[in-house]
Amino acid sequence: MRQRPTRRAPSGNLPSELSSLVGRGAELAGVARLLESSRLVTVTGVGGVGKSRLALAAARAAAEELQDRHRDGVWLAELSCLRDPALLEFTLAEALHLTDHTVRPPRTVLAEHLAGRRLLLVLDGYEQLADETACLLRELLLRSPGLRVLAAGRCPLGLDGEVLFPLAPPAPAEALALLAERAAAADPAFAVTAANRPALTELCARLDGIPLALELAAARLRMLSPEQVLARLEDRFALLTGGARGALPRHRALRTAIGWSHELCTPEQRLLWARLSVFAGRFDLDAAEYVCAGPDLPADGVLDLVGELLAQSVLAREETPAGVRYRMLETVRLYGAGWLESLGDAGRLRRRHRDWYVGLATWCELDWFSPRQQEVAALVEVELANLRLALECCLEEPGEQHLGQYLAGTLWFYWAGCGRLTEGRHWLARSLEPAAEQSEQAGESGEGGGAEEYEGSRLKALWVLGYVAALQGDAVASTGALHECRDGAERTGNRVAAAYAVHRLGCLALVSDEMLRAAELLGEALGRYRETGELNSNVLMCQVELAMALAFQGDLAGAVSLCEEVRDICVERGERWTRAYALYVLAYAALTAGEPARARLLLTECVTVNHTFRDLVGLVLAVELLALVTVTEGAAAEAAVLQGAAEPMWDGVGLRLFGSEYFNAPRLACQERAGQVLGPELYAAHAAEGRQLTVEALVRRAQWVPGPRPATRRPAAPRRGRRADTSL
Repeated sequence: MRQRPTRRAPSGNLPSELSSLVGRGAELAGVARLLESSRLVTVTGVGGVGKSRLALAAARAAAEELQDRHRDGVWLAELSCLRDPALLEFTLAEALHLTDHTVRPPRTVLAEHLAGRRLLLVLDGYEQLADETACLLRELLLRSPGLRVLAAGRCPLGLDGEVLFPLAPPAPAEALALLAERAAAADPAFAVTAANRPALTELCARLDGIPLALELAAARLRMLSPEQVLARLEDRFALLTGGARGALPRHRALRTAIGWSHELCTPEQRLLWARLSVFAGRFDLDAAEYVCAGPDLPADGVLDLVGELLAQSVLAREETPAGVRYRMLETVRLYGAGWLESLGDAGRLRRRHRDWYVGLATWCELDWFSPRQQEVAALVEVELANLRLALECCLEEPGEQHLGQYLAGTLWFYWAGCGRLTEGRHWLARSLEPAAEQSEQAGESGEGGGAEEYEGSRLKALWVLGYVAALQGDAVASTGALHECRDGAERTGNRVAAAYAVHRLGCLALVSDEMLRAAELLGEALGRYRETGELNSNVLMCQVELAMALAFQGDLAGAVSLCEEVRDICVERGERWTRAYALYVLAYAALTAGEPARARLLLTECVTVNHTFRDLVGLVLAVELLALVTVTEGAAAEAAVLQGAAEPMWDGVGLRLFGSEYFNAPRLACQERAGQVLGPELYAAHAAEGRQLTVEALVRRAQWVPGPRPATRRPAAPRRGRRADTSL
């Protein structure tokens, strides 16, 4: 028997340190002292002074030294890529790894999630949304007494109780040490000597000790002597000060250093720098080659130019779950964006950026039905900021809302399969609003026009919206969108869209306990799919949902036959997400047939896959059925723990599905059987233990096999009333 896993507090999501923090010991200690006594500490300072690096270093120290105070982890939310205030709450939820499938406002979900937790939230780069960030933080801090916030930005948030930590450039000795370390990283032969120390010291002073400026200068020391670098900067300063030898304001000193670095770039490097500014956060080489290349910048030369900008500290390299990515610091990106605007090329580059990510989403949708499904999920996760930017571009560009509908609909697998229902609904609803307005205007003016040309995109957005709303338990919105989709599909002869609409109406009937209607609609949808030759994860999910409807009505043989076929196709195609749901139905049938060991084996895989894809619906269903398996095996205490762990997850799934008589049956059966063995008080204690488990700890727990079990027997049907003979 394996030892039962113990609960471990989550560590949060802080990234690994790519380069060391030079000096700043006094500043780190100062921030730590403020965090001990204040719930909101804001590190402020000019761009490039090291606010983000100091905040992250302080957060890492807090995670290691104050585990009790921040027992629920230390979490980083990077906000510098945001422009739309509506995405602020989604970004914080994403940073906290918070999955919610309900129709509750994201702000409410955040507040309820944080209310009983003790954690440190690090916010970096909020300047462009300072007012909205302050408003959200005010509410979260009032409702979450265990929440502490460490913010880093160029301006205060202006909240009551906020304690500011103005960050000045490092002391001269630390500035020289930083310059020397970064120069040595670029050129291992570099060293501070008696001969070059005066010039290096003067260089640090002229750059006002600003770390970003020093790092840009350090990259040049690989090619130029300290004296040459200093002389070139002196020339630049003289232009800005009219020849007077005086210190520039720090923001001008940084801009001067960036501008000087820009001037020293070749024309091709400067052009690429400007064009790369259209990306939100990270980008990969393929995207850079497509978006930035042109007659004046051949695609086969982008790789070398990226390497050159990397060597000059204009770009930074990062390892991500989707592979190597590059990014600019926000201050450097903004300089490039200004240069791009001055060239008059910003609009064209934004459209090329949009086109690349529309294409990426199209490829990902196709590749979702393949062995690369998990890689696709990781890729979209990494590229989410750029996909959001592409969606904004589609919806803000006149006459191109149909692209927004297409993109929002194409990402259905991410919204539904990776725990992003709320954000998906935001984009789908937004993409359909302008189309409705245009349709009304066209109707009033008598102009039918080009709407029909893009009707397929609108229909796709409608059925995906109906699907998302159904999973959120919003039957009214789901029904409206799906009927509109079906009517439009029948009017235009779009058989594929009609099949999806009928399918999702069947899905809505399934979660609404209308099993006869669900079986009828899902069977009809499967027939429509076969007629059109459609085969993908959606089609197989339709077959699984039909199997659920049959199983809940007592036709276990029919359900097993359908799901075994789905399982075999999924194995052949390498599909895992839909396969997990097929295994759930097979586990349901195995337990009903008196085979709990087989059911456990199937459900363990279900839990693993659903957790991988952040599919909260599949995860909570599998955990509750696993709890029933566990009590059937004779481990009532462990079953109570699992059942207790499932309870908080239902808050994120939604009350509609939670109220289903059929889907709710395993929970009621487990409570009854485990309660009979343990008694009310002991059951409640074990369930309370389960409610304290993190999702990660729960997944580990689900993979733990309890000790010796008695001989298996067919479980008795739970007392559920008039339909008790149709399920567990």
